[in-house]
Amino acid sequence: MQEINNISDYETIINGNKPILLDFYADWCGSCQTLLPIIEGLAAKHETNFVIAKVNIDKNSELVQNFAVRNIPALFFIENGEIKERLVGLQTKSVLDQKIYTFLK
Repeated sequence: MQEINNISDYETIINGNKPILLDFYADWCGSCQTLLPIIEGLAAKHETNFVIAKVNIDKNSELVQNFAVRNIPALFFIENGEIKERLVGLQTKSVLDQKIYTFLK
């Protein structure tokens, strides 16, 4: 799973040809830490056809502002440079896996 450390990292993945799932998180967020192994598992499962990346909100204030993140975890599904869906809060693996498959069709 990729980690986005700055705007340049974000621009690199956004200019690719795969759909993207961005996970905005913080190290101090309990729900984020609960979600992390789920996200990592999905990243490994879908690494050939989907970009899954995490964004630490404490280190990327510009991206936090650009995406208007108010609560975490915040998950953004992006396709062709456009935000297609946003989920806030703890999500199950099955919900996220199903969302990923809708973008792969």
